[in-house]
Amino acid sequence: MQYRLCDDTWDCAEKRAISRVVGTNRFTMGEEVERYEKEFAEKFRVRHAVMASSGSAANLLAVAALVYSGRLKSGDEVLVTAVSWSTTYFPLYQMGLKIRFLDIDKETLNIDAGLLEAAVTPATKMVLAVNLLGNPNDFEQITAVCRKKGLLLLEDNCESLGGEYKGKKLGTFGVIGTFSTFYSHHLCTMEGGVAVTDDLELYHCMRVIRAHGWTRDLPADSPLYQKSQDPFYESYHFILPGFNLRPIEIEAAVGREQLKKMDGIIAARRENAAYFKEKMAGLRGMRLQKETGCSSWFGFAVVLENGFCGKRDAVVKRLEKAGVEVRPVVAGNFTKNRAVEFLDYSIFGSLKGADDVHENGFFVGNHGKADRSGIDYLTVCIRKILNEV
Repeated sequence: MQYRLCDDTWDCAEKRAISRVVGTNRFTMGEEVERYEKEFAEKFRVRHAVMASSGSAANLLAVAALVYSGRLKSGDEVLVTAVSWSTTYFPLYQMGLKIRFLDIDKETLNIDAGLLEAAVTPATKMVLAVNLLGNPNDFEQITAVCRKKGLLLLEDNCESLGGEYKGKKLGTFGVIGTFSTFYSHHLCTMEGGVAVTDDLELYHCMRVIRAHGWTRDLPADSPLYQKSQDPFYESYHFILPGFNLRPIEIEAAVGREQLKKMDGIIAARRENAAYFKEKMAGLRGMRLQKETGCSSWFGFAVVLENGFCGKRDAVVKRLEKAGVEVRPVVAGNFTKNRAVEFLDYSIFGSLKGADDVHENGFFVGNHGKADRSGIDYLTVCIRKILNEV
């Protein structure tokens, strides 16, 4: 047997959607993208959604919009967890912001919200909350600190589409929230991402930044810019230092079909997680990621402890030999990655929890369809390997 990192939630509906786009002979960003954005915003009960070429691109859009709108300026400091994906951090650097790394809560693997208030400096202007592997942050505590200290809240929800905290969808707590729909994620559009906001100015900023910085994608009544009556001039008129982060029509058409399946996909992931936790109950030498709120369970994170500390590599090699796909817990402690040398950063306190995950953590995948037989095989392998190493 094998236990794969992800499964395939496509069927004939996605293939028909691709054929529909092929039949129009329009592949660059157009009507399908507009419809997908509208349907995505409705699904997540927000006013605006902007599709991008990836979740990483959505993060860049969000940070750039906050800078170009004047909400942030070069040199401002952002508080962020030390455990996340690389493109949580790189847009901050690319837009001239300072990064202040905070440790994680060792149980939830999210930022330790209890550290936030003490970590604030006069330069701190924003908290970037990352919902790790489907798991919600403690937004009650985070939003309280942001209100008290007058900080912006940006939400990187690229790994946690479909998660909820106290009945509110993840990705909708901050002034902007970002999502990824890469192949292995909750919804799959091959490549793709979305940024959502209720703020009209930020929405228009992201539309401009996504496509070269031009005005072509703005309505006539935009608060960002008053368009002239000359469409020839406006076709190539630039007002912000933009990028080309545009998605394609095929990805949007597939996304529209995936949105229809979203509730079933998230329900299956939660069913799988409940079964995985049941099968792993009582197993010593490891701890599972503790759920906050209602996780959408991107995968199952495991941190070895007690007598198994330092044996992660041996465990991983045996799992791979048994046909189980395994990954690090995202990028581990990101300050141990060589790329950090390029960033303007500081560290608040120690990063003991992040170090522990970096050295002793791994995660295995979860699937968008119920998979008890696969989880049976996975848990048998884990139990057997822990008895042998």
